[in-house]
Amino acid sequence: MSWAQEEFRTLGLGDERLRARAVLLAERLGSKPSESIPNACGGWAETQAAYRFLSNPRTDWQAVLQPHWDRSLERMRSHAVVLNIQDSTELDFNGRASHGLGPLSYEAQRGMYLHPTYVITPAREPLGVLDAWRWAREPKAADGQRGGVKESLRWIDGYERVAERAQEMPDQALRRAPESASPSEKPRQARGPTGFIEMQRGCLCMF
Repeated sequence: MSWAQEEFRTLGLGDERLRARAVLLAERLGSKPSESIPNACGGWAETQAAYRFLSNPRTDWQAVLQPHWDRSLERMRSHAVVLNIQDSTELDFNGRASHGLGPLSYEAQRGMYLHPTYVITPAREPLGVLDAWRWAREPKAADGQRGGVKESLRWIDGYERVAERAQEMPDQALRRAPESASPSEKPRQARGPTGFIEMQRGCLCMF
């Protein structure tokens, strides 16, 4: 069984052919992560099938990622401490005639933003992606203001998702001890540049 077959074994899209296509596409893109879909796929017929898969209403990105999220939680349970790291990245589709894009760092650039929560061990062993935000910015108005959801909420939302997962893992609970707690009652903790950090056996640690 390949890594993709194992990772997506519980993928439920209502059609076994869709699951098989997801596995094949994951293997193709995983072997050539820097390539475009046509260059990663094995020929034009496979490329067309990949685009049909991605445009199928059943293949919502959250539904496709659900098995990976489940497997990530399984891997997390075998470690006393895991680090949940959040960061944002630009997906630059400048020059492509695609719908649903917005401005990036420069208003003339076109693309999307992705803000995942990436889980690793203290030894830097990757365990998976636990959560993700994705969005396209709205163009600035004439007054220079930008509408849409406040982007800083992604950090809070990511933290809340980690806290929800912690409730499912009683042996690896995410604890936030009050500042008034005595040294014996609270874990070693610090404030990082992008979130709360706890370093204690049995804790999830979030950067």
